[in-house]
Amino acid sequence: MATTASTDRLRRITEAVREAGRIGVAELAGLTGASEMTIRRDLEVLAGQGVLERYRGGARSLLLRGEEPPFALRAQEGISAKRRIAAEVAGLIADGESVVLDSGTTCLEVARALEPRRLTVMPLSLHAVTALTGAAQLTLLVPGGRPRPGELALTGPLTEASLAALRFDTAVIGCCGLNATDGLTAYDLDDAAVKRAAIASSRRVIVVAEAEKFSRTALALVAPAAALHAVVTDGTAPEEETDALAAAGVTVRTV
Repeated sequence: MATTASTDRLRRITEAVREAGRIGVAELAGLTGASEMTIRRDLEVLAGQGVLERYRGGARSLLLRGEEPPFALRAQEGISAKRRIAAEVAGLIADGESVVLDSGTTCLEVARALEPRRLTVMPLSLHAVTALTGAAQLTLLVPGGRPRPGELALTGPLTEASLAALRFDTAVIGCCGLNATDGLTAYDLDDAAVKRAAIASSRRVIVVAEAEKFSRTALALVAPAAALHAVVTDGTAPEEETDALAAAGVTVRTV
C-alpha cells in the first residue's frame, strides 16, 4: 500500500505534469525533493494508471484540463479525512433505512462504514458492491448499468431506470465540486445524470466532500445547494464556503 508521503508526491507530480504539459525528471525531483530514481519509479506508476506518457528524461500529461485524476490515484489520498467523514455519515443513518450510495473514493469509505449495519443499500459503484458483498445483516441491491473504466461507477439508462423504480430514505452523494453559488457539480456528464437520478429518488440528500472540493466547480451541474439537506466535510474546509452553504439552508457537519 502506498504511504501518505508517496501518495502526496504522486499527486504533486500529476498536477505539475498536467499544468506544464510536459516536464523533465530533474525538474520534478527539484519540485518534490525526491531522487531522480524515485521520480522515474513514480512516473512508471502514473503511466500505468493512464495519467501521463513517459519519454526519455521526462513525461507528458494525458489528462485534459477539467478531468479528474484516476480512481487508483485518489483512493489513498486524504484517507484519514475520508474515514472520519464516512463515520459521521454512518452516524446520521438509522438502522432499517434504505440508502443509495454514490460512486467515488469517499463513498467507498462510507460503504465500508455501513457494512456491519442493518440497512438496504444500493451502491452505484462496483467498488462499493464488492465492499458490501457478503455483509451479514445488510440487504444489497445492485443496479444495472455500464461501469466506467477505473472508476467502476455505474452509468447509463439502465442505472437511471434502476433508480427511478425505487424510493430511498437517504442518498449519499459524492462530488467533484461544491459551493453555494454553483451548487454540486461533476466532471462526467453521465455521472452527473446518475447523481441527479439518485437525488430525485431520495427523501434526504447527504453530500460527502473533502475540503479541496470547495475550491472547484466542475463542468456538469448536478443540483443547486438548496436541493441538499446536509454536507459532511473535514475540518479544513474553508469557513466562508461552509457558512455560505449554511445560509442556503444546508446543514454542514465538519469532522
